[in-house]
Amino acid sequence: MATMLTRLSVTELAQVLFASAVQPSDTASGAVSAREIRAAIDRRLCACGGHAGCAAYVAQEAGDHPDAFVTRMRWALEAVAGAYPGPRAAA
Repeated sequence: MATMLTRLSVTELAQVLFASAVQPSDTASGAVSAREIRAAIDRRLCACGGHAGCAAYVAQEAGDHPDAFVTRMRWALEAVAGAYPGPRAAA
Protein backbone atom coordinates (compact mmCIF):
# COMPACT_ATOMS: atom_id res chain seq x y z
CA MET A 1 0.00 0.00 0.00
CA ALA A 2 2.90 2.39 0.64
CA THR A 3 3.73 2.43 -3.07
CA MET A 4 0.17 3.51 -3.89
CA LEU A 5 0.27 6.23 -1.25
CA THR A 6 3.41 7.77 -2.71
CA ARG A 7 1.53 8.21 -5.98
CA LEU A 8 -1.41 10.06 -4.44
CA SER A 9 -1.52 13.85 -4.28
CA VAL A 10 -2.51 15.84 -1.21
CA THR A 11 -6.00 16.25 -2.67
CA GLU A 12 -6.39 12.52 -3.27
CA LEU A 13 -5.16 11.68 0.22
CA ALA A 14 -7.57 14.27 1.64
CA GLN A 15 -10.44 12.58 -0.19
CA VAL A 16 -9.48 9.29 1.41
CA LEU A 17 -9.29 10.91 4.86
CA PHE A 18 -12.63 12.63 4.22
CA ALA A 19 -14.16 9.19 3.61
CA SER A 20 -12.68 7.78 6.83
CA ALA A 21 -14.24 7.66 10.29
CA VAL A 22 -11.80 10.27 11.65
CA GLN A 23 -13.58 13.49 12.52
CA PRO A 24 -12.26 17.07 12.58
CA SER A 25 -13.03 17.21 16.29
CA ASP A 26 -10.63 14.28 16.82
CA THR A 27 -7.68 16.19 15.39
CA ALA A 28 -8.61 19.59 16.82
CA SER A 29 -8.38 18.22 20.33
CA GLY A 30 -5.04 16.60 19.55
CA ALA A 31 -6.53 13.14 20.05
CA VAL A 32 -5.31 11.92 16.65
CA SER A 33 -1.63 12.10 15.72
CA ALA A 34 -0.14 12.35 12.23
CA ARG A 35 0.72 8.67 12.50
CA GLU A 36 -2.91 7.84 13.25
CA ILE A 37 -4.08 10.00 10.32
CA ARG A 38 -1.79 8.02 8.01
CA ALA A 39 -3.07 4.73 9.45
CA ALA A 40 -6.69 5.84 8.97
CA ILE A 41 -5.92 6.71 5.35
CA ASP A 42 -4.30 3.30 4.82
CA ARG A 43 -7.32 1.50 6.29
CA ARG A 44 -9.88 3.52 4.35
CA LEU A 45 -7.97 3.20 1.09
CA CYS A 46 -8.09 -0.58 1.48
CA ALA A 47 -11.78 -0.52 2.45
CA CYS A 48 -12.70 1.65 -0.55
CA GLY A 49 -10.80 -0.59 -2.93
CA GLY A 50 -8.53 2.28 -3.94
CA HIS A 51 -8.78 6.02 -4.38
CA ALA A 52 -11.64 5.87 -6.91
CA GLY A 53 -14.00 4.30 -4.36
CA CYS A 54 -13.21 7.02 -1.85
CA ALA A 55 -13.61 9.75 -4.47
CA ALA A 56 -17.09 8.43 -5.30
CA TYR A 57 -18.04 8.58 -1.62
CA VAL A 58 -16.73 12.15 -1.35
CA ALA A 59 -18.73 13.20 -4.41
CA GLN A 60 -21.89 11.71 -2.94
CA GLU A 61 -21.31 13.47 0.38
CA ALA A 62 -20.70 16.78 -1.42
CA GLY A 63 -24.07 16.42 -3.12
CA ASP A 64 -25.91 15.21 -0.02
CA HIS A 65 -24.37 17.66 2.48
CA PRO A 66 -22.94 20.65 0.59
CA ASP A 67 -23.13 22.83 3.72
CA ALA A 68 -20.69 20.59 5.61
CA PHE A 69 -18.54 19.53 2.65
CA VAL A 70 -16.30 22.60 2.44
CA THR A 71 -15.45 22.63 6.13
CA ARG A 72 -14.68 18.91 6.25
CA MET A 73 -12.61 18.98 3.05
CA ARG A 74 -10.61 21.98 4.27
CA TRP A 75 -9.90 20.08 7.49
CA ALA A 76 -8.91 16.95 5.54
CA LEU A 77 -6.50 18.94 3.35
CA GLU A 78 -4.87 20.53 6.40
CA ALA A 79 -4.65 17.20 8.26
CA VAL A 80 -3.03 15.48 5.29
CA ALA A 81 -0.54 18.32 4.83
CA GLY A 82 0.45 17.89 8.48
CA ALA A 83 0.59 14.11 8.36
CA TYR A 84 2.63 13.89 5.14
CA PRO A 85 5.28 16.61 5.39
CA GLY A 86 7.34 17.34 2.33
CA PRO A 87 6.55 18.30 -1.23
CA ARG A 88 3.41 16.83 -2.77
CA ALA A 89 1.42 18.14 -5.68
CA ALA A 90 -2.01 19.43 -4.66
CA ALA A 91 -3.55 18.45 -7.97
